[in-house]
Amino acid sequence: MNGIRVVEVAAWTYVPVAGAILTEWGADVLKIEHPETGDPQRGLISSGLIPAGGVNHMFELPNRGKRSVALDLKTEEGREVLMRIVATADVFLTNLRPGARRKLRIEVQDVRAHNDKIIYVRGSAAGQRGEESERGGYDMTSFWARSGAADNVSPDELGYAVTMPGPAFGDTLGGLTLAGAISSALFHRERTGEALTVDGSLLALGVWAMGATIAGSHAFGLDRYPKTVPATAANPLVNSYRTADDRSIAIVMLESDRYFPELVRVLGSPELIDDPRFASHALRGQNHLALVEVLAAGFAKKTLAEWRIALKDIDGSWAVVQTPHEVLSDHQVQANDFIADVTDANGTDFKLVSAPVQFNEAPGEVKRAPEHGEHTDQVLEEIGLSMDEIVELKIAGAVL
Repeated sequence: MNGIRVVEVAAWTYVPVAGAILTEWGADVLKIEHPETGDPQRGLISSGLIPAGGVNHMFELPNRGKRSVALDLKTEEGREVLMRIVATADVFLTNLRPGARRKLRIEVQDVRAHNDKIIYVRGSAAGQRGEESERGGYDMTSFWARSGAADNVSPDELGYAVTMPGPAFGDTLGGLTLAGAISSALFHRERTGEALTVDGSLLALGVWAMGATIAGSHAFGLDRYPKTVPATAANPLVNSYRTADDRSIAIVMLESDRYFPELVRVLGSPELIDDPRFASHALRGQNHLALVEVLAAGFAKKTLAEWRIALKDIDGSWAVVQTPHEVLSDHQVQANDFIADVTDANGTDFKLVSAPVQFNEAPGEVKRAPEHGEHTDQVLEEIGLSMDEIVELKIAGAVL
């Protein structure tokens, strides 16, 4: 993406993550922020969501590698500067709602009046059409709850719907999707000369992620999709089991006729191979409750450390149910550079997950997020403004 310039008028995480990924792929991403407030996610430290004196990782995550340009788009001068920047860009990226875009005059036609070859990208909560197109939303609501995901993973006996696995879970997936769509749009423009308008939403992402379940619900006419807990798994070889030290191991051995003998031997119960209740995949399904019990009893005999050794060389797929902190020391994560070492603007070292694709077997270059308005003067000089003109804009309050 070297030579590709992206203008980003967006805040929070979902859409900015797309810009962050593009920086790892070489793009020059200009983050447009208000001169006084900036991206509201910069203020998370004061709200207690970030450790005092620590790295604002929730801002670094979606803003790595960008250049920050502070413009007041509500002023005529600020908007004119934005459009001069737009004239030099390949992509315009925003998550502002339709009403806000109209008010600021940064709709598709407004931007294309200054650059008819720019790819215009909109990310939203629930899509650009329909009665809710003006409503905002977050991944907890639009991606997780509305898509059916929260309902489907919440055991009925729990009594409440579980929340997402962690902050920005849907946002980061959505940003990756948008980055891929932008890449496709750039390829299309190169081949045809046509600049596309690209739309993504958290609701569409959630529906896509739940695609197999939604299709299955329709195919079987199910109002609620069947739910199981480990004790009632329909296929005991696709399940999780507790160890002697109260950790969990997940196994996915879909070809149970192939993997069942090996698994029970490792569990120390080779006699189960000839048990008439478990002699075939079909019989194991009919007697799944009994099989779950014997497999659970087998896994409960050893600690996690012991199982790491015992399961190390088996053919069937398995994994330790790790904590997020354990992922930092996962040997495969380290061997493949899936997590980068970064230093923020204050000189504090921290860890940041890299974009989950690599080109020519090398990770993307992960750089720190910019300080508020850090690159305003630099970018304005690049588009031809003199320092005297920049000073006048600062005095007028149009730029920082």
